[in-house]
Amino acid sequence: MIRFVLGIFGAMFTGITLAIFMAALVVGGVFWMYSRDLPSHEQLANYTPATISRVYSGEGQLMDEFAQERRLFTPADEIPDLVKHAFISAEDKNFYNHAGFDPRGIAAAALEAARGGALRGASTIPQQVVKNFLLSSERSAERKIKELILSVRLENTLSKDDILALYLNEIFLGQNSYGVTAAAQTYFNKTLDQLEPHEAAYLATLPKKPAKLHPVRNKEAALGRRNYVLREMYQNGYLDQAIYEAEKELPLRSVQNGDFEGFRTALPDRDYFTDEIRRQLSRDFGEEEFFTGGLTIRATENPKLQDVAAASLRQGLEEYDRGRGVWRPTGVTLPEGALSDEASWRQALADTKFPRDIEGWYPAVVLEVGNNDARIGIEGVEEDDDGHWIPAKDVTWARRLGEDGSLGRKARVAGDLLKVGEVVHVRRMVKDADGSFVRWTLRQIPEVQGGFMAMDVNTGRVIAMQGGFSYQHSVYNRATQAQRQPGSSFKPFVYAAALDSGFSPATIVIDAPIEVESGGKIWRPKNASNEFYGPTPLRTGIEQSRNLMTVRLAQEIGMDTVAGYAERFGVYDQMNPFLANSLGSEETTLFKMVAAYAMFANGGERVEPTLVDRVQDRWGRTIYRHDRRDCVDCDDPVLAAGAEPWIKSNRERVMDAITAYQLTSMMRGVVQRGTASRTVNLPVPTAGKTGTTNDARDVWFVGFTSNIVAGCYIGYDRPRSMPGASGGGMCGPVFNRFMSEAVKELGGGDFAVPEGGHFIKIDRFSGARLPDDATGEYVVAEYFRDGEEPLFGVMFDGGFAMGSNLPLFDRDGAGGEQVRTSTGKTVVVPDKADFGTLSSGGLY
Repeated sequence: MIRFVLGIFGAMFTGITLAIFMAALVVGGVFWMYSRDLPSHEQLANYTPATISRVYSGEGQLMDEFAQERRLFTPADEIPDLVKHAFISAEDKNFYNHAGFDPRGIAAAALEAARGGALRGASTIPQQVVKNFLLSSERSAERKIKELILSVRLENTLSKDDILALYLNEIFLGQNSYGVTAAAQTYFNKTLDQLEPHEAAYLATLPKKPAKLHPVRNKEAALGRRNYVLREMYQNGYLDQAIYEAEKELPLRSVQNGDFEGFRTALPDRDYFTDEIRRQLSRDFGEEEFFTGGLTIRATENPKLQDVAAASLRQGLEEYDRGRGVWRPTGVTLPEGALSDEASWRQALADTKFPRDIEGWYPAVVLEVGNNDARIGIEGVEEDDDGHWIPAKDVTWARRLGEDGSLGRKARVAGDLLKVGEVVHVRRMVKDADGSFVRWTLRQIPEVQGGFMAMDVNTGRVIAMQGGFSYQHSVYNRATQAQRQPGSSFKPFVYAAALDSGFSPATIVIDAPIEVESGGKIWRPKNASNEFYGPTPLRTGIEQSRNLMTVRLAQEIGMDTVAGYAERFGVYDQMNPFLANSLGSEETTLFKMVAAYAMFANGGERVEPTLVDRVQDRWGRTIYRHDRRDCVDCDDPVLAAGAEPWIKSNRERVMDAITAYQLTSMMRGVVQRGTASRTVNLPVPTAGKTGTTNDARDVWFVGFTSNIVAGCYIGYDRPRSMPGASGGGMCGPVFNRFMSEAVKELGGGDFAVPEGGHFIKIDRFSGARLPDDATGEYVVAEYFRDGEEPLFGVMFDGGFAMGSNLPLFDRDGAGGEQVRTSTGKTVVVPDKADFGTLSSGGLY
């Protein structure tokens, strides 16, 4: 009997042993089969996550950041223990004791499921790491087996803290925040070492379901889960009882609930400058690297002068727009139900997509329209006892534009312009004397647009760029993207080509009628004054922006030569050598024009414009540096006290230094007594050129001092005439306001006179040579090359004959001006010029 019983037990033992062996064999076979083609876990040792690329100003201020996944990488040794303990308690409390997977956790999960409880995962932090980095998220036995194998391998490759750092930097925690560092900033606007235990515990609740634990929308659930994590931290010995009891009683405060100021409030609004950096670096480095590479970008922007540039351009655009006298409704309205109480309209107004990046302007909603005035509610401004009002006297400048394009009557009361529920812009009107408040006044974003840009003439560093009135209203950058006719602002390149071709500032060119046959039509350019002035020195031609002289000069030296100069200076990639293009009829950008003018200012050396000084990768290595000049004695240990190191320029010369100085001197005349003399008046020597195209569709001014070049362009996005506009009248003041502040900060001085030349006094009206002691308004000292005795009295007509008996006007013809051309024909030039009379291009 005993033998029988022992036999039974023996058989059972043998069966169990065989079963265990077979099970082990099967499990081993399964693990062997799935382990053959697994991805390499060793790549995790070289983890380079997608991180934020950040843009800093020249003074080190954070300007903007760009990312596909908003992640701030933090090394393992910089993550506080408090944060580590919170996540370990929430996700894997046996983290420091298991070898990659947790048998006890798996058994507990299986037991809970067997008892009818919810099926929950038992993945450890190493398992989650390999799932997130190396595997998919599909729920299958195959993926789970691979996960177990890789987690064990990972434990044998990396330390526990390195594995934890991978996890804490990679996980998604809601609100486009990846990793704990970004999440701490997003929810609490704190760094990791500033977090309190209850805040770290809240972050630890988020890995599994961040969308369902929002601190405001799901406050109760989030609070309960946070307190569960705090309890786990206490039970695991990471918090003492006193701290645990105190922390669990604290409310759930967050940025989203308005308890903390959001980190983005410290960031300036995105503007044209940083967006252009994004555009250019995405092109140069690739979008993937720019948005995920964690680049540190040092921009060239001067924040103070950027604000000045934006304000100056806005003022110029708004002054012209208000002069048109048309009020254009914004098209943004709030429903009647949202106006019932203050809380409702404030929330509805805050939810509108409406530009908020205009300094001093506030979004507002019309709450009531009275017999004379209109009451408004203003975003960010508290209501007072009698409310805020737009008085009738503030609207009398305009007529409302109807939906059908018709204009209403000239406004006499606020109701002529405004309707209840309409969203508008307003700003405070204050007294100039003491800044005290006067009233609220209506504002509107102008229909006319423009661009402005300023840069250092020696380094190419762009210090300010404004691509329109408001970036939030229109992201189209008119400084870099808008292709417009430069008009007469192109003329300096014609004169530069002439000066380098043997002409001098005293050379005489005939200012007389011209006719050119092209495509079966007759082109008859004319001066803006509709007058002809006969023999005139080159200097006067550019100062007074004489079209006919410019055309004759271009014909004399050849349009191929002019095109070559324009391409050399980067104004065009390939310029069409048509004669009309000498007057600036071929389109280019403000960015290119300003960069080209910088080469006049710096003595003729090539300078490449840049918005970026330096780019560093995520490890701090410099991968791009704009300034490649050599500092010859920067490392000299015996450099004399007070002595400056010598910076050796290795830039290409694009024009002769004497030519550059001659042209600069002539362009100073534009500011002193020419087309910009009424609006540009700086305390330092200034040169520049205006540009106004046909029918004033585009107006320009580009000018420079000894160290800064700046340019302005204004026009409608869909080109059309701007009555009363001119480059000097509209862009000149924009330039002058900006440069007045730039000179205060950056200084300026005389333009450097190059070696190899000498001054000769001439009559600026006739070009005749004068004695060295001559004085008077008609006297100008021109710079000539040594060894080249200038010829005075020689005239050039570009191959076009000069008519007799100037001026050649006969105003008896109806509907235009009757003139006798250089060929002896009599023609009538219509009042409204078209291709046959003026073509496209410059006026003045």
